[in-house]
Amino acid sequence: MRTALSADLRACERVAEGLEAELRLTLPSDVAVVEEVVELVARHCEASFVDRRTIRFNLRVALAEALANAILYGNAGDDGKHVWVRVRFGHHAVEAEVADEGSGFDYRRVPDPTLPFARLRARGRGLFLIRHLVDEVRFNDTGNAICMTLRRG
Repeated sequence: MRTALSADLRACERVAEGLEAELRLTLPSDVAVVEEVVELVARHCEASFVDRRTIRFNLRVALAEALANAILYGNAGDDGKHVWVRVRFGHHAVEAEVADEGSGFDYRRVPDPTLPFARLRARGRGLFLIRHLVDEVRFNDTGNAICMTLRRG
């Protein structure tokens, strides 16, 4: 079995400054765990991050969307695959990385859900939400790992 966040899955190559703690989790590809994982991560980050409102809303929503995307699209709901989460946090920054075992996607080709043709689609808003809730979003070259950075604003 691959170790959590092996080199080919990393999206957080540049580390935000001031990150004092790290939390690593290996999850099954099951959307039933998303809420529990988001709550666990938020509790850890909220204890040290100076802007608790950012953690209570922005981090929770962005992380839930990234986890759901990894489970549903990246791993295609395959319960034999895993999702890895690494969160580094401190007083002024939180960096959350979510990686899956899927083949990846081209994040540059995801259509804007606010365009007329996309508005009525039942899905396709998760990445849009993430990009608007965090300060920085990066992907690995394969497109199967996302790094989301929140900074004290």
